[in-house]
Amino acid sequence: MTGRVRTFRNPILPGAHPDPSVVRAGDDFWLATSTFEYFPGIALHHSRDLVHWRPAGHAIDRPGQLAMDGIRSSGGLYAPTLRYADGVFHLACTLVDGPGSGGGNFLLTATDPAGDWSDPVWLPDAPGFDPSLLFDDDGRAWLCGAWERDPAGAPGRTEVWVQELDRESLRLVGERTTIWTGAMAGARWAEGPHLYRIDGRYHLVAAEGGTEREHAVVAARAEKVTGPYEPCPRNPLLTTRHLAADALDVTGPGHADLVELADGSWWAVFLASRRHAGRAGLLGRETFLTPVAWEDGWPVFGGIPPVTDRLEAPALPEHAWPAGPRVVTFDGPEFGSGPGSGPEFGSGSGSPSLAAWPGAEWLTPRTPRSTWWRTGDGGLRLTARPESVRDAANPSLLARRVEHHAFTAYLRLVFAPSAPDERAGLVVYRGNEWHVRLEVAASAGGERDAVLVTCEAGVEREVARRALPPGPVRLGVEARGYDLRFHAGPELVGAVSGEPLSDEVAGGFFGTLAGVFATGRGSTATIEWFEYAPLPEG
Repeated sequence: MTGRVRTFRNPILPGAHPDPSVVRAGDDFWLATSTFEYFPGIALHHSRDLVHWRPAGHAIDRPGQLAMDGIRSSGGLYAPTLRYADGVFHLACTLVDGPGSGGGNFLLTATDPAGDWSDPVWLPDAPGFDPSLLFDDDGRAWLCGAWERDPAGAPGRTEVWVQELDRESLRLVGERTTIWTGAMAGARWAEGPHLYRIDGRYHLVAAEGGTEREHAVVAARAEKVTGPYEPCPRNPLLTTRHLAADALDVTGPGHADLVELADGSWWAVFLASRRHAGRAGLLGRETFLTPVAWEDGWPVFGGIPPVTDRLEAPALPEHAWPAGPRVVTFDGPEFGSGPGSGPEFGSGSGSPSLAAWPGAEWLTPRTPRSTWWRTGDGGLRLTARPESVRDAANPSLLARRVEHHAFTAYLRLVFAPSAPDERAGLVVYRGNEWHVRLEVAASAGGERDAVLVTCEAGVEREVARRALPPGPVRLGVEARGYDLRFHAGPELVGAVSGEPLSDEVAGGFFGTLAGVFATGRGSTATIEWFEYAPLPEG
């Protein structure tokens, strides 16, 4: 290292990366975030300096691991916790509103977080959501989580519990003990609990207040893992609930997780939401980093300065990763290789190969059950299927996170629709009920049109239509805050407000994505390239 002070800016993971959980294994840091209804599920990232992160695949990357068919938007995979013990990585997570009202808490294990993860070990005796793991100094393991004891009579009034976990069988044993009901009197949504053994005490760090404006980080400590827990006198330790939202560019911090560096210093990752020009943005909840000091045996968080400020980075050698290409051609050896890839995508004959997946940054809603994408040989090929972007299904849709308040997303599309129900194009996607599509469709005269369609609360509206010439077409969106302008070739097709896709209107737990789709009955849409790039903000 040099003598200069390195700095960084938050967020460290821009775009929808909520509920971060971090662990150190030697000189490597690994981080997991929620993906909700999207596949692949439970995003994993790798770092050497806590500031620069690269995608490391997903823990749920095989359809046979876990079913998310038909899950509502913002259902699915909630708040994973990542821990490392005795050479094995462990993930605890919750599947919410699974098919047939299935789901619950489960564990996954892997010896390499960028490799293959196990099938879920379900924990039917673990109530609620947001499970977390503590591997204690004495060799015992503990699972904690949150649950609503009386959802009908006291909605949002949650309790944090702890119970021993048998490390061999990965089953709960012994009695379950309630250890926390919140720092405030009448607290709502005490959740996201993490337990740590630090200097002989057990420390609980949890979220509280719901994951919007009232969100906060709180702490408590005890002499025994089962309590009683003493609340920190400085609670809440991190929040913006007391400040005017229109004066902030970051709000709603919570779901913090602590990590100790080799030099004994402490840091925390947490989620928060960036605002734009005093209003809610399109980005959803992102991952931030802050230092943690210890005073009188309590953690003290470094706070949330404006995202334009630079913070002093951890005292680690800088380790930046090569930047990915701005323009993706979906061709070449990098597709289907790299962290998180495996030799098989599913099981049984006819299963698609994970080697065809277009990259770790790409997601699709819910579990794919057939091979409807292909990479290489000139681009990304999507098979148009009857499932629509507006359905709570798995349409032929691939999208990546929007990471900036001002951005462009462009693609070059080869598509010749032959029927009215055949459509393909660009989508800015907050969920099946909230999105904007610029699609190529057949016109009444047998030619093609570029059609701009909004979908708000499930209600579709055609905004604009423009005739297209034959051949490949360049489709794109230029976004500045809520101003979304859609182009086909050099022509402006139409402009719409992005406010319906914002955190405050569409809501939900995930942010906005930009991507490609195809709907129909077997035709092929070829995306020769896709470009995402930030624009200067002003």
